[in-house]
Amino acid sequence: MSPRALRAPLTVTAVVASALAAGLLVVPSSASAAEVRIHDIQGSTRISPLAGQKVTDVPGTVTAIRSFGSARGFWMQDASPDKDRATSEAIFVFTGSTTPSVAVGDAVTVSGTVSEYYPGGADAGLQSMTEITKATWTVGSSGNALPATFRLNASTVPDRYAPKAPDGGDAKDGSIEGLTLRPRSYALDLYESLEGMRVAVKNAPVVGATNTYKELWVTAEPRHHRTARGGALYDSYRDPNSGRLKVASLLPYAQHPFPVADVGDELTGATEGPLDYDNFGGYTIAATALGELADHGPERERTRPQKSDELSIATYNVENLSPKTAQAKFDRLASALVSNLASPDIVALEEVQDDNGPTNDSVVGANATLKKLTDAIAAAGGPSYEWRQIDPVDDQDGGQPGGNIRVAYLFNPQRVSFTDVPGGDSTTPVRVVKKDGKASLSASPGRIAPADEVWKDSRKPLAAQFSFRGRPVYVVANHFNSKGGDQGLDSRFQPPARSSETQRTGQAKAVNTFVKELLAADPKAAVVVAGDLNDYQFSPALGALTKGGVLTDLVTRLPRAERYGYVYNGNSQVLDHILTSRALRRPDYDIVHINSEFADQSSDHDPQVVRVRP
Repeated sequence: MSPRALRAPLTVTAVVASALAAGLLVVPSSASAAEVRIHDIQGSTRISPLAGQKVTDVPGTVTAIRSFGSARGFWMQDASPDKDRATSEAIFVFTGSTTPSVAVGDAVTVSGTVSEYYPGGADAGLQSMTEITKATWTVGSSGNALPATFRLNASTVPDRYAPKAPDGGDAKDGSIEGLTLRPRSYALDLYESLEGMRVAVKNAPVVGATNTYKELWVTAEPRHHRTARGGALYDSYRDPNSGRLKVASLLPYAQHPFPVADVGDELTGATEGPLDYDNFGGYTIAATALGELADHGPERERTRPQKSDELSIATYNVENLSPKTAQAKFDRLASALVSNLASPDIVALEEVQDDNGPTNDSVVGANATLKKLTDAIAAAGGPSYEWRQIDPVDDQDGGQPGGNIRVAYLFNPQRVSFTDVPGGDSTTPVRVVKKDGKASLSASPGRIAPADEVWKDSRKPLAAQFSFRGRPVYVVANHFNSKGGDQGLDSRFQPPARSSETQRTGQAKAVNTFVKELLAADPKAAVVVAGDLNDYQFSPALGALTKGGVLTDLVTRLPRAERYGYVYNGNSQVLDHILTSRALRRPDYDIVHINSEFADQSSDHDPQVVRVRP
């Protein structure tokens, strides 16, 4: 049972109301009980032609019941389908916080109001669910056989994900709601045409690990774009991996514990149930039967130690770390840095919070956070790291309210020296200067253009100068703005808008400009840009960051099936990056998979490391 099954009471939304007013939805003046069946309610587009209307005595067989949360109700499916593949034969009957008095196998006739429910609200831009609300029903008989499941597999799920909204007409705002469904052509159309119907996947590979809400992701296309370790690789806007589906459970947890699965595992046998939809992952099998978990997942990785003449630089998003974080997480992060990352010489950390974490007051310092982490590293057998960072202006860098997240450096003074140059603070921009005819920084550490509008409510990059074996090395630690506000891959707007991309691309340009200034002062400068850039290797932001060939995004040098370090809604993808300048000719780069593929995580990001010879 998923604890996400909570929502506000249903109403006919403003989206449907405006569509009705514009004449985009045709509503019959009357609909007698004898002529209205579920496929008439569902229609052949994403919005019911009967939205907002009352229907009477709609027949169906109860196929599943949600008996928990504030979104209770039951699914019913017509045992006598029509021959139109675009029309779903099932529907959810919403009963709010009341458990419906029906049983699976009951033949019922339902009366109520047809509603379109938008998970997350209409402004979230997602698909709607056609439902019957304010319902009453009569049970005609019990113990009836259930309709057969529709098998979702590589033969039935189209590789093309979604239609593109045409210009003008019903889709003038980029919406595909007015388009007739083409379930043989597009996966989103197929899933919409199966809304509420019994579906099944067999021997389904797990591509998204079990989360804290007892949900996981599988793929119905086992041979499509798989990673080297069993995930679903997302490496192009053109292909969001159409076979991905979330699995949640309708079964009582005490008798049927939800499987704790990692990426690469498998749900053997059949996983089946009505096809649901929500704003936390899209189309979902609300399972009435779960396959057996087969543990095929790989082990957590360990990278090799650096050689004496190699400088190792890592980046790690430690996910809202503060002294209030449980000691167990500090210990796990420390163990990973020592054992899995082989004690890097320099670590660029992201999401380091202030010394009282999410408490929203004037505290901005993070020395207690970093001391607790470095103490844990030493206790795990690692080096005695020192750190450098700059406190942000209170509440100006985004992230969890009150947390004042920032980037910070750890470094091993036995292996590398930090070149301290005073003058760096939260508002003073670092500049490239020449000192004794050589490139240097006006402040180390120093923030890049902190007053620039592109860094509003976002973390500012931290530039620093190190010395390794007598040679200067420049590192820029980053945490670009998040993808918050972007429309989802499964949006009703196609292609989905990536509104956050504008700011992120501006941030990339700012860092690119700084690196160009550094290389203009010293064309042979050893520069490493690292961090959570919150975007893909094929994105406009990474194009802007590498423009002019000043930096190489090292993930593009990995074999294609290894290009990921984060898993979101079943897609294995790249958000964290390490980039190097031309002077670092033979970098040895590794994404160390210890978190993103696993149900048990110390962070949601995998760390990365590069070994270079400056």
